[in-house]
Amino acid sequence: MKLTLKYLTIAFTAFSLSCSSSRNNPLDQQTLPAAALQPYGRYILNQEQNLDLVSSAVHFGFTFEGKECQLYATLPNTNGHNYLQYELDGVYQKRIKITGNSQEPIVIAAPTAGKHTIWIYKATEAHTGPITIQKITGNRIKAIRKPEAPYIEFIGNSITCGAAADPSEVACGTGQYHDQHNAYMAYGPRVARTLGTNFVLSSVSGIGVYRNWNSLSPTMPQVYEKVDFQETSSKIWNFSTYTPKVVSIALGTNDFSNGDGKKSRLPFDSATYVSTYINFVKMVKSKYPKAQIALLSSPMINGKNRTTFQNCLTAVKSGVDSVFPSEKPIALYFFKPMQARGCTGHPNVEDHGIMAKELEPFYKNLLQQ
Repeated sequence: MKLTLKYLTIAFTAFSLSCSSSRNNPLDQQTLPAAALQPYGRYILNQEQNLDLVSSAVHFGFTFEGKECQLYATLPNTNGHNYLQYELDGVYQKRIKITGNSQEPIVIAAPTAGKHTIWIYKATEAHTGPITIQKITGNRIKAIRKPEAPYIEFIGNSITCGAAADPSEVACGTGQYHDQHNAYMAYGPRVARTLGTNFVLSSVSGIGVYRNWNSLSPTMPQVYEKVDFQETSSKIWNFSTYTPKVVSIALGTNDFSNGDGKKSRLPFDSATYVSTYINFVKMVKSKYPKAQIALLSSPMINGKNRTTFQNCLTAVKSGVDSVFPSEKPIALYFFKPMQARGCTGHPNVEDHGIMAKELEPFYKNLLQQ
């Protein structure tokens, strides 16, 4: 699972996402500044008071009336591209490719006039680079919040990102790594939508607990506190922004990886994995003292490694529980083995649906405690 660790070079260019019609009253046209939006996920309100969408599936909502709205966005690279995806009136529509050098708006037509609800999601992960929202214009436009509900934070790797899951537009083995990302359809958001919870994703492709897919660092414990999961970043995430009831951690697939077969790689070190993981869970608990912590295995680890993985997670649970005997014990979930059908051995969109269905009773039980 390839780890993409560098942002694209910075050079902003305007881009617009629009919904078209001719029935709107110009007197009702309003501008909703980015600073008025209420996003869910990791983001930065930059010096220009624009909204940088950072993490996988970071999302925001708004309503408008009529059949027209315009969402203005920028990319950090005039030669690059990124992806948004959206819901219209509660129905998922599609991914939207944003190219840095495009001068043409992307048109989305609401099928009827009246009041409509839009939710915009970032389809890609933090290391793909931010998508900057400048403003939204439309008739009687208004920012909205999700209904009050428990939060689940999903910490993980490329599987949690929804990476390599959607080759419907760009075939596997072609394009760039993020061309097959579909965070909206990843298992975490799907579980959250089914259970009626809110969610945030804190995930990075190729990342692990004590080593990554093809490198020793930076690992999740080294970047988790950074807004953009970049080790050299000076921006620290404000963990008081959300208070999750459940924090789900799915890390280990990349620790077990053999890498690319070119770089030398030592055998998996159970002791280092367990001790590092225990310390990471302590860090997470320091951010969210009342949250229920859940540790997940991987549907992609099979054979002897699967047994070793499960034993390691059990040891992590025992280690953390012994340190916090009066707090909620760590919950464990071991995935059923899966033959993933996405790109480069990842779960595809359908596989994520299977994983989400498998996980629903587990999370439902945790939310009820």
